[in-house]
Amino acid sequence: MDLDGFEGAVSKDLSHAASKIEDAKDALDYIDSEWYAAVNRRGRWMDLFGDYAGEELFIIDGDSLIQNVLDDPLLALGRDGDPSFQIVHAMYSLERLLCEIRKRSDVFEIIFWNDQRHLTTATGPPIFTFSSRTLARGILIGHLRSLGTPVHVFKNQFDPEWLSYLRAKKPMFIMVNDGGTLEDRTSPLLAERVLLQRIFLFDILSQGVTVTLLKGAEFRDSKLLSFVYEQRLDRDARKRLKTELWTISWSTLKMLDDAYYLLQQNEGLKSQEDVDIDSDSVPVSQEEFLGHFLKAVSLSSLSNIGHSHELLFAFMAHLLLVPQLPIHERALALPVLPDTLNSILLHTFLPQMFLALGRVHSRLRGFGHPDGRVFVHLLLELIRQPDVELQNLLAEDVHATLQSVWNQHSLPAVDLRSLSNHYHLPISSADLALHRNPPPAKLLPFEHPVFDEELAGVRVEVDEGVPDALPTRMGFNTIFNDTHHWHNHERAILPAHLGGEDPKPADERQRWRQLRSEQRFMSKMQWQATTLTGALGQPLKQMVIIPGNQRSKADSSVKTRVAQVHAPKKKGKPERLSSADKIRQANAAEKQSKEDASNQAWWANHVKQLDGLSLEQKTAIISDLQRNSRTTTGWMSVEIRLYKLHLELSRWVEFSDQEQPDVCDRFTVSVLRMVKDAYDKKGVFLAAHDSLMSVLTAIGLANFGPSLSEGAISDLSGDKDRRLSFKFIKLVKSKSGSPVYKFMRIKEDFVEWQLRLFGEFMDRSMDSQYDPRVSFEPDAWQRTVLDCLDKDESVLVVAPTSAGKTFVSYYAMEQVLRGSDDGILVYVAPTKALVNQIAAEVYARFRKELHGGSCWAIHTRDYRVHDPQKCQILVTVPEMLAIMLLSPPLASKWTPRIKRIILDEIHTIGQQEGGAVWEQIILLAPCPIIGLSATIGHPEKFNNWLASVQEAHGFKHNFIHHPHRYSHLRKFTYAASPEPFGVFRGLDRYVDTKRLRFMHPISMLSFGARTLPPDLSLEASDCLTLYRALAKVDQKTAVGLNALSPSVFFQEAYERRALLRQKDVLRYEDSLKTTLSALLCLPESQDATSVVSELALSLTDPVVRKMDQDYVPSAEEFYRNLIFLVSDLHVAGDLPALFFSFDRKACEHMAQSLLHTLEDAETKWRGESKEWADIISRWERWKLQAKARKRLAERAEKQRQDPDVAPDTGSEMTWESTFDPSEPSPQFSFAGNCTSYSKADLNAEIENLGRWGAVPSWALQALQRGIGVHHSGMNKHYRTLVESLYRVGFLRVVFATGTLALGINAPTKTSVFCGDSPFLTALMFRQCAGRAGRRGFDLLGKVVFYGLAMGRCQRLVLSRLPSLGGNFPLTSTMVLRLFNLLQGSKNAEIAVRSIRSLLQLPHISFISDVGQEQVLHHIRFSIDYLRRCGLLDRGGSPINLFGIAAHLYYTEPSNLALVALLRQGIIHRICCQDNIVTAREEFLIVMCHLFGRRNLPGTYASGTILKDLRRKSPSMIVLPPLPDDAKVVLLNHDQEILHVFAGYTLAYARGHASILDDDHELPLSKMSFGNRGQSVSQSSFREYLRSNGFETFARSPFVATSGHGDSFRSVEELTRTARTGLHLNEHAIPSMRQFVTGHQHALNAYLLDFYIHGQTAALKVSNGIREGEIWYLLQDFMLTLKTVRAGIVQLLQRSANGDGPESGDVDSGYSSVDPTDGTGESSDDNETIKRPYGVSDEDWKVYETIDAVTKEFEVKFKAMWA
Repeated sequence: MDLDGFEGAVSKDLSHAASKIEDAKDALDYIDSEWYAAVNRRGRWMDLFGDYAGEELFIIDGDSLIQNVLDDPLLALGRDGDPSFQIVHAMYSLERLLCEIRKRSDVFEIIFWNDQRHLTTATGPPIFTFSSRTLARGILIGHLRSLGTPVHVFKNQFDPEWLSYLRAKKPMFIMVNDGGTLEDRTSPLLAERVLLQRIFLFDILSQGVTVTLLKGAEFRDSKLLSFVYEQRLDRDARKRLKTELWTISWSTLKMLDDAYYLLQQNEGLKSQEDVDIDSDSVPVSQEEFLGHFLKAVSLSSLSNIGHSHELLFAFMAHLLLVPQLPIHERALALPVLPDTLNSILLHTFLPQMFLALGRVHSRLRGFGHPDGRVFVHLLLELIRQPDVELQNLLAEDVHATLQSVWNQHSLPAVDLRSLSNHYHLPISSADLALHRNPPPAKLLPFEHPVFDEELAGVRVEVDEGVPDALPTRMGFNTIFNDTHHWHNHERAILPAHLGGEDPKPADERQRWRQLRSEQRFMSKMQWQATTLTGALGQPLKQMVIIPGNQRSKADSSVKTRVAQVHAPKKKGKPERLSSADKIRQANAAEKQSKEDASNQAWWANHVKQLDGLSLEQKTAIISDLQRNSRTTTGWMSVEIRLYKLHLELSRWVEFSDQEQPDVCDRFTVSVLRMVKDAYDKKGVFLAAHDSLMSVLTAIGLANFGPSLSEGAISDLSGDKDRRLSFKFIKLVKSKSGSPVYKFMRIKEDFVEWQLRLFGEFMDRSMDSQYDPRVSFEPDAWQRTVLDCLDKDESVLVVAPTSAGKTFVSYYAMEQVLRGSDDGILVYVAPTKALVNQIAAEVYARFRKELHGGSCWAIHTRDYRVHDPQKCQILVTVPEMLAIMLLSPPLASKWTPRIKRIILDEIHTIGQQEGGAVWEQIILLAPCPIIGLSATIGHPEKFNNWLASVQEAHGFKHNFIHHPHRYSHLRKFTYAASPEPFGVFRGLDRYVDTKRLRFMHPISMLSFGARTLPPDLSLEASDCLTLYRALAKVDQKTAVGLNALSPSVFFQEAYERRALLRQKDVLRYEDSLKTTLSALLCLPESQDATSVVSELALSLTDPVVRKMDQDYVPSAEEFYRNLIFLVSDLHVAGDLPALFFSFDRKACEHMAQSLLHTLEDAETKWRGESKEWADIISRWERWKLQAKARKRLAERAEKQRQDPDVAPDTGSEMTWESTFDPSEPSPQFSFAGNCTSYSKADLNAEIENLGRWGAVPSWALQALQRGIGVHHSGMNKHYRTLVESLYRVGFLRVVFATGTLALGINAPTKTSVFCGDSPFLTALMFRQCAGRAGRRGFDLLGKVVFYGLAMGRCQRLVLSRLPSLGGNFPLTSTMVLRLFNLLQGSKNAEIAVRSIRSLLQLPHISFISDVGQEQVLHHIRFSIDYLRRCGLLDRGGSPINLFGIAAHLYYTEPSNLALVALLRQGIIHRICCQDNIVTAREEFLIVMCHLFGRRNLPGTYASGTILKDLRRKSPSMIVLPPLPDDAKVVLLNHDQEILHVFAGYTLAYARGHASILDDDHELPLSKMSFGNRGQSVSQSSFREYLRSNGFETFARSPFVATSGHGDSFRSVEELTRTARTGLHLNEHAIPSMRQFVTGHQHALNAYLLDFYIHGQTAALKVSNGIREGEIWYLLQDFMLTLKTVRAGIVQLLQRSANGDGPESGDVDSGYSSVDPTDGTGESSDDNETIKRPYGVSDEDWKVYETIDAVTKEFEVKFKAMWA
């Protein structure tokens, strides 16, 4: 469903395929052009588990998995000219790959589709490659079956068994390869093989299954990143493409199948029967296996080969030898073979052996894995020593077994002498020079007082004779002081009061602008604060906290309240009152008496006025009176509720169908709710109690009176004789005491009645008690949190939205504010919107006047309010706090003052972007932290790591998990239909479509879930319907339901005659779910006829049952039905609602669609309505009387001024005076009735927003109709206004992305999910759905699915939250920043303490197995790398280009690549070209290769499609290559990096050989291949292998079997093939290879294209950038350019005069213009500096070019949103 128009924007440009399809290549070009290019374009690069699938089941295509293994260039198997067959290396690679996937998610199964085997086997010539890969495929499939992961085999994508599997399992996605492109690849039948893979993808996607690419996927920390391709189910998909395509694809498959069988037949395979991989093989002995092998070999075909029996003998001998060889003895170089022998092996002999082995392996297992290199070495030894005793060469047992099999099959004796005479060999043919291990690494000298102590255990040789890094370009060896703003060299970080310099004096205009900006902001802050606290129209009730030097004894403190709550209660006689206390009590009683008298008169007057009014009028008036402060406490609160109850009962009595069951249900619920509410108010006087008891008697619940009234009856003397001010309806006969109205009695079992109807009104408290520390009665878990904060301990609180977490933060803030005047609490929120809201809440709650400082401040990446370093409550985003914690100027002055850090929405630590920053904050935090989240999957694992970090810092840590929501969420689906419902004519005439259909949580099990997610909750009514459904199938189960009968389960509550509580229902829910889980565990639970399926079906809404479960509306149908969905919610009372879509443009399109529908309907109505014509006519007449009214007004004014004349009070305000025909008519608007917000207020806000032109006109018009849009691309002030108007109830329809899900206070009654998205994950679903059910407003929230297939809805509800993934935070740049922190702060105590605790942690990251010792080694070698890069001197001081490297820390390794290019003069060469335009463009090409990199899928960037796209676009789309000299520098730099970190790996491996295991087991299966001490048969051949093999320390011995020693060609190879026990993180080592070598995906040229043409439309259409992402991508790149420029300026200034200007504004290292402000004000960071003295021409040219490019890019960027 293309809601944002992204797919349609380019479809016409991609269809340029050849008119004729004559062969496979034509067919491949056609399907790529017509279909796959568009699929590629809409693909999204995502974290498959953290951001997409969570813990949902997914499938790995087995053939794609094996292709990734066999295509590894390191694997010696099936290579041209190489007879190697190193299957053990392949098995290791396979398990290593599966381990990497399992670390991230182990919820997968493996499937083989046999028709897709041809890409794996490389069907076609050369025969050696085909036979090798065919055998390897069979062996690896057998190995996969032994790993415990389910492996399935189907014929093809149309196999009925596959389709049945798909319906039952419903996998989230399939990981598969797409076959790639034909460019730069030559292989027979390649086009045919790739075509079949494309057709497979087409069919799988058409079946509604999402596809992700395995080849090219990136394993980064805890994430697996790849392209995600989604497509809706399309049963007619094949009909949309040419018939010739399917004809060619069918003939291609038949041709490849024929070739597959023919190749095997030609090589002597005795049967054309396909190798059966769909069955388990049988274990056999070695002799039996060899016997079957000989039967499979066609001996007659071998007769054409010279010395065939000798070759066969050697081959069988090596099969017997290999299982006895320890893995380290199989590391062999490939010997040089005679050409004739090599040719025979490759083209004839080995293909026959491999195909025969494959045939045997399909049926038998346990033996027969060949090793090509062992075989070749054995064959050469037999040739060299033809007269050797075979039992000595092979070992006696091997020779005996071989001879036995040989004789059993009557094979002729072998003639080794003849074989030796035929092939003449040199004495030694193995070239082992390639496998000499590199010498031990020597490090550059280094000393540092802090690190020396921690790194004392890292013993690596230091070469004192090695000079420091040679000075190069911009290598001034200038020590860097991090004291300036990262994007603006003019701004200083440190303020004057902390040792910096005062800012430059501002002129009058600047002061006026600053004052105006602050006034405007504080006005909006005041408005936002009032909406958050509900104080509209009233002054804010701020808690005034007096500074310490002004504080008196009367100022209460948190500690006082803590003492109260923990003080032991005194027993014995009550405390005697003093005379003063008695006087105070008497005064209070007198005051209360006067208030009661006033209230009595006020209430009696209102009761008298109500006489004669209708019931509806009385009810409306009473509802208004209940908002009066008089009616909130005491007897008045009880009596007014009693009067409302009286009205409700009277309405029931007068109701025409009073005895109908549904009427009785509605009124009994309402009546009992009012009774309970009255008793809950306490202070019930006796007369009121009598009336309430009569109500309970009437509905048959008289026995429940004592429990309801317990503790509620007033003991005040004045209440004993109080009488009602009205006559309560008579419900009980005076004499008999029997009810007057029999129909009012509840007739069914009262427990079941409560479950069915009263669930949402049950008492929801969880052991709540009075606590003087807070203004409400906290639950038990909340009191535990308070206790932790009082003890100054760290705490992680995991509780659902609406459970009551918010108070934690404000209690901690109050502690800090009252504790001192310099203590700081930092509140970290993940989004700017949440930062603004929290700041407004703080402003609304607290007031503290600090001399020279402020109570609170905001600091984000884009703006700040107040001084972040002179406040006590800092509200910020994680990036800013991380920068401040690592800022040297702040380490000694500001950081030690931090008392608490609150990490809100802490689960965002697992996100792909920014997660590492959260980890860094936790690792560096100098104080206890408070972590808050509603959505952490398996929180115990994360908490364990968090506790270890906090305890390392010296803080006790606590974990508090409260799993229950305050209000339940009820799910619905909107049954949209292709048929239009009708024409919308206005809300006043609207009739409910009945399309909202209830979804019982257990009905979701029809989706096929095998377990219930832990947070799946059932309402009381859900529990009852589930029990009744279980009762119907009780005979089919053996679970026993007697104990689950409501009357039995709740017997204790019934005997107490007490209403059920929510905690009682939770126990019942747990019992029902336990029973259901037992049924789900049954093997047949997924069958259509199972008890679970029957249960799900019986609980499914009948309308939903009949729906097409796969139906998804088209975009046109979606927008057409939208008005009916919103109107249905309106008439059902389910507004306000948040409509969530995860595409910004789709949010805007939905708002526009709804707005236009309302406007069109209104225009039509106004043109046809007589009522409207009458209104306009009357208004026009009123306007004509304006002069007369003016004269009357003037006369009235004169009368008012004349004291002798009475004023004229006859004139009144009329409707005409406020009427505006341009305003929406109420029946065409969803705006709410908000008494606290006038139309004039809204118009003023709209005028203010419209003044700057920053908000589109349609968005302002939509506000007037109660419709808003909220996403991070909208204007900031508009977003804040939307939030506030939504809170006050004016806006009731808001279309939003996930920006409103992360903690924003926008409580809603209904959450609607509009359309599907890859970003609608289990986590995001819970975040957004959790907004529904406003605590204090709604007892029930609603969740509606609109435009999603039923299966997708069910998957979301049943999905599990993913476990948190983390990041490896100790990168080289991070190490560099730690040194900067120490050097700049002069080894401040808090900096030293933080770094030492970090280095002493047992695990540096919560997803890493890296131990402390290895982390220290990594740091030591990172130091060496930084020394060699000229970024760190011998004493640990940052030097030279540190500013660029450190300030772009989040881009590593791109930042270090740029430093290398600057140091080696490449940037200088580029910038010093004569042609300025060429210089700037080439510089930008380099920057685009390093920063803002976005991959293009291979097919989208292929030649034909690229040519078609470029023909109609100004974009070049694919980024041009790096300049050649830049490639050389980066390659050399990469080799330097590799040298350093390979040296680290070797040094660690050699030094810890005793700790590291022998590495003879595969990583997943733990299958052993013999350790060094293993006792096996000895032989001369084994001695030969030991002397001719090579030993590895760092490399895995399994990889070494392909001939690889400890010399590595890349960092990727080093990390991927390192031995077990060496935890190397590729992304923590700054490799440059990704910038200079061929990548799986081409790079998108969107940044360069924008710089050249500035057209965002072209970026969307041609470059495939979604419109909602463009602004953010361009802004990030612009900030990168500014950071580079600022770093260059600072370096040039310091090198010229030893110091730079230390003046400027105060900042903490980050700031920029926020274009979403729309205020028309811009930053002053674009001023060109004057050339410093002594700067060379080349260096200055670099600055000028970078400055020019930055300014040009910013001009185009600002023009985009101006």
